[in-house]
Amino acid sequence: MEAELKDIIKPVPPPQHVLEQALDDGSCKDDRPLLKSASARASAASIPELEKKYAAFVRKDVYGAMGRGDLPLPEKVLLGIALVTLVPIRIVLGMSMLLFYYLICRICTLFLAPNRDEDEGQEDFAHMRGWRREVIVRCGRFLSRILLFLLGFFWINETYKDVELPQHKSQATENEDKGQSAEPERPGAVISNHVSYLDILYHMSSSFPSFVAKRSVAKLPLVGLISKCMGCVYVQRESKSSDFKGISGVVTERVKEAHQNTSAPMMMLFPEGTTTNGDYILPFKTGAFLAGAPVVPVILRYPYQRFSLAWDSISGVRHVIFLLCQFINRMEVIWLPVYYPSQEEKDDPKLYANNVRQWMAHEGNLIVSDIGLAEKRIYHAALNGNSSLPSVIHQKDD
Repeated sequence: MEAELKDIIKPVPPPQHVLEQALDDGSCKDDRPLLKSASARASAASIPELEKKYAAFVRKDVYGAMGRGDLPLPEKVLLGIALVTLVPIRIVLGMSMLLFYYLICRICTLFLAPNRDEDEGQEDFAHMRGWRREVIVRCGRFLSRILLFLLGFFWINETYKDVELPQHKSQATENEDKGQSAEPERPGAVISNHVSYLDILYHMSSSFPSFVAKRSVAKLPLVGLISKCMGCVYVQRESKSSDFKGISGVVTERVKEAHQNTSAPMMMLFPEGTTTNGDYILPFKTGAFLAGAPVVPVILRYPYQRFSLAWDSISGVRHVIFLLCQFINRMEVIWLPVYYPSQEEKDDPKLYANNVRQWMAHEGNLIVSDIGLAEKRIYHAALNGNSSLPSVIHQKDD
């Protein structure tokens, strides 16, 4: 991997007259990065090479790589107008809604002790019942949809596909032959491709499931309490301890519980482990499939004309600003039927994960890619002219 990185991150050759001068005085060194700024490009050969290797993370909108492309004058004018009119309104209204929902969560958790697991660092209100849970779920779904509307998602194109896999037909026939009940099993998790942080907002508005989040999210003002009320499972990506197995166990238990208990919140999992540009689907991690419970596959797309809402190779702050500047944003959602695993898939989580992935790729017209989070970090490092290769490689274990 390190050799591949060194081949990718090559310095741009200096002009001929500079080379000649450097050779004359005995010094020939060029430390210029691959991309110095928005206007400074890498060599003509290196950019196509990067985009070919890491196509799943390449931006194809008018804003270019990292959102730093040279914009046409009309786009600059639209951005300027939106920055002084649309953006302040959306920020004020969005923060007001967030604060309002935080107060709802605070009231619903008064005199209620959270579930704590000191060993795993978990603290949540996932098992909240009665009117408290009802208020939190209903208000959360409603306010999430209002917030999407505020961000320009005035309508969301949702498609519910009614397709049946061959193994489902055979299982149904077996159940009929054995005289078993035809009542379907409850899925334990919703499985979705990952394109943007907006994915979370949509799923909150549709089914209000529990998510897997960074442990730091639990400590954020306002958002921390909301995530605990949703029953999020917190992970520490940078941890090099054996904590991963514990987190995997927590997720598996929660999926099993949602499968067996209708009052338990379902888990919402992004098995790719990172975001793409929306045209590709990456290899699935097996955490969502270890329980052997049925899952609901969901495919998200964000059609665009100017700015792509995919959070791929662009910084979070820049992405949020450009998002707020778009008056209209679009989202397409495909809900596939519940996927009931065969006994072979239950015994082999990798097979289960791969079969679900291939099905989603086929139904959503997604391109199957074999790269992942490690390659995404390499691509980002190359775009930023980062030559500290060992630190990038060291993080590929995630």
